[in-house]
Amino acid sequence: MSAAPNYKDTLTLPQTTFPMRGDLVQNEPGRLERWENEGLYQKILGRRRAQNAPEFLLHDGPPFANGDVHMGTALNKLLKDLVVKSKTMAGFAAPFVPGWDCHGLPIEFKVVKETAGLEPAEIRRRCTEFALKYIDIQRGSFRRLGVFGDWKSPYLTMDPGYEANIVRVFAKLVENGSIYQAKKPVQWSYGAQTALAEAEVEYQDKESPAIFVKFPLVSGEFAGQASMVIWTTTPWTLPANLGIALHPEFTYVVGKFIKDDVVETFVIVRELIGAFTEKTGFALAETIKESKGREFEGLEAGHPFLDRTSKLILANFVTTDTGTGAVHIAPGHGADDYVAGQQNGLAVLSPVDNEGKFTEEVGVEELVGAHVFKSNGRIIEILTESGHLLGQEVYKHSYPHCWRSKTPIIFRAVEQFFISLETLRGQALTEIDKVEWLPSWGRNRIYGTVESRPDWCISRQRTWGVPLPVFFDEDGGTILSAELANKVADLFDKEGTNIWFEKSDAELAGLLGLPAGVKKCRDTLDVWIDSGCSHAAVLDAHPELHAPADLYLEATDQHRGWFQSSLMLSTGYRGAAPYKTVMTHGFVVDKDKKKISKSDAAKAGKPTDAAHFYNQYGADIVRLWVSSVDWQNEVPFGEDLFKQVAEPYRRLRNTLRILLGNLDGFKPVENPEYTLLDRWILERLHEVVAECRKAYDAYEFRKVFNSLNQFCTADLSAVYIDATKDRMYCDAADSPRRLAAQAAMHEIFTSIAKLLAPILAFTADEAWEHAGFTTGTVHEQDFPEPDAAFAPGDATARANRLFEIKYAIQTAIEGRIQAKEFTRNNEADVTLTIPADDAALLDLLNDRAFATEFFIIAGLTATVGDELSASARKTDLSLCPRCRKHEPLLESGLCERCDEVAG
Repeated sequence: MSAAPNYKDTLTLPQTTFPMRGDLVQNEPGRLERWENEGLYQKILGRRRAQNAPEFLLHDGPPFANGDVHMGTALNKLLKDLVVKSKTMAGFAAPFVPGWDCHGLPIEFKVVKETAGLEPAEIRRRCTEFALKYIDIQRGSFRRLGVFGDWKSPYLTMDPGYEANIVRVFAKLVENGSIYQAKKPVQWSYGAQTALAEAEVEYQDKESPAIFVKFPLVSGEFAGQASMVIWTTTPWTLPANLGIALHPEFTYVVGKFIKDDVVETFVIVRELIGAFTEKTGFALAETIKESKGREFEGLEAGHPFLDRTSKLILANFVTTDTGTGAVHIAPGHGADDYVAGQQNGLAVLSPVDNEGKFTEEVGVEELVGAHVFKSNGRIIEILTESGHLLGQEVYKHSYPHCWRSKTPIIFRAVEQFFISLETLRGQALTEIDKVEWLPSWGRNRIYGTVESRPDWCISRQRTWGVPLPVFFDEDGGTILSAELANKVADLFDKEGTNIWFEKSDAELAGLLGLPAGVKKCRDTLDVWIDSGCSHAAVLDAHPELHAPADLYLEATDQHRGWFQSSLMLSTGYRGAAPYKTVMTHGFVVDKDKKKISKSDAAKAGKPTDAAHFYNQYGADIVRLWVSSVDWQNEVPFGEDLFKQVAEPYRRLRNTLRILLGNLDGFKPVENPEYTLLDRWILERLHEVVAECRKAYDAYEFRKVFNSLNQFCTADLSAVYIDATKDRMYCDAADSPRRLAAQAAMHEIFTSIAKLLAPILAFTADEAWEHAGFTTGTVHEQDFPEPDAAFAPGDATARANRLFEIKYAIQTAIEGRIQAKEFTRNNEADVTLTIPADDAALLDLLNDRAFATEFFIIAGLTATVGDELSASARKTDLSLCPRCRKHEPLLESGLCERCDEVAG
């Protein structure tokens, strides 16, 4: 008995060198190395510029050079890369110059903590080494993630040229009259011994002693009879009390209060008498008088333990939320207190040194040298002993802390330099409304922060930063001028800022043409000045860049950080915002929606470094995760999510592989004879291309991901590729139907590969290389354009109705399979009734070649009737041994098509 013929060699089976497994961790570095050796970023940019392409500039906000790349930073950089790659493929020249923020407290704090007692020049040398180390580490991670950019020439805020431009921006602000010096309260970190920027402050829960204290009136109608009562959570600031604020329109009760047979007369706002009684035990027994707050203006009360008086003033910031309606005012220890004090002629007293310890100005000898927070208890004792303490409680509240030393901050008046926002604020608010904010709520967030922001304290008591270009004469007078600042900028441009610390006062004076005897300022500029000047130090300084940039893209915290510092400084420097559009993404959070910090994650044993994930899963999985999230909100992240993202990656990769396999031997033909199924998939492709192009333009990367994933899964794999297997494998290699399918698949592959390229940077390029269609990488291509010839029309409408009919057919078949009459779809002989509305489809349904391919069945008989219905039975036709379809067989034992191809 002879063996059954083996027809496998007569089939045109898929052939591709594109592997099923990506092995991304092993393979991506090699592709990355090729890109870099070939200068791919420069080639892409050069090609666009040779075409005179329109320019799109995303300006990179500088990450801080003090640690590994964590997932929040990776999310940010990859979102930027998705923008740049998609803009490039959309036809723009999109340069990307990455940068790093190098100065600042975190680096200096670590260096000084490790080695105390260093000279300023040595501190700066070690800080430079520290920053360079982490710049290299972070640059390696960003490159490994497939981020394209000018990595050989990034901008560094510690480069001499950059530092010089910072000082030139400062000079412009001096010229505008925006810089002034004053003794004002600033947020002071006694742990780091420096003033802090708003963005360097974090809030933590704290328990404070809250006390009620009486200040006996010494002038006015009730002098010697009644006492003002204040409530404070900072007893340590009482030695600096110079005033008591009341709201001008609130009603205050002058009344007799009783506790344990003790009767005292107090002045308390009417709404808070009940709360005062509950917390102190003093109950109102008799109302003597009710007066508006404005009636007390200008009166004086005696300080509870110092030999001086406290002036009663009016202020609208007084509330009836807590306390007594009378607010203790220490102009040296609070922003509102300072402003109110200035309006009412109060002095600025701040008897606290850099370490948070009382100086002799405190007025109580035993407190001199004691830390302010440790003095709360003794001050309460002093008040108790003098009979001025009326009650106390433990008050739990959110309190500002130094983000680096983690110690609570104090508000402390010291001589500092400020940028006046008097004129800048109005200009900046006007500029905000000229900018597009994505999401739109970003506008209100930054508008609110700018509107309420006090003058900007820009001097820092630090070593690692850009020196404040100011001198003091022999009498202590300040030498501050735009001319001097520009001379300093030129000196820094040539020698670097270390010269400020290495040269003596006399040497610097000689270099700058200043008189003998002057002394240099030892403060540095707030680090937010550094990054906030990038519009001048980067965008203006690089010939291929420009200001304003088309886009700034950072996390939500930058509304009070880089977005704001850039806005204020650009407005002061050039009179306009430095950006046209600002895009804000959410923080990376864990599954419980808690923001992930590196320290908390380390304690919990959860990795947050990007390297952990690209070394385990590959960069393309990290990139796919970024494309799949809704960046407008908090971004969930965790090991489980990465395992989930691996599944759509496999589907997308497998789709590319199947398409490549079917394109083996492809040669373009003119006017392919597309079937309805071919036209339908090309019309769907038209929709997908249009959707993705629109989504990329709107930075809606999640829509790109969903659109491509849905198309590949539901339309391609589940329908088109499945239905066309028979013609692809069993038709003659040059049959019109097979050539039409190949032409469609070629169009689909090239479109999908290009649309995926910004997201799956490595995989899309790998697939492109295996296709061998053109020279160059996929990243050098243009995005596909929606093909007007395949705008959704008749094919889509007919196919959609046929899918509804297919559902009815499938339901009938599954009933027979469950009844075990047969086991597979292609054994079904179907009888179909369609309603009169579908009569136009009758000829197509009765076309055996179409029906068996589209529905993957053995046969179909369709008639017109009252409604859609279908029944199925097992076919009487035999199985063709070559194509495995149930067909009428010839004497050769094959169906007519297979006999012709294999015969």
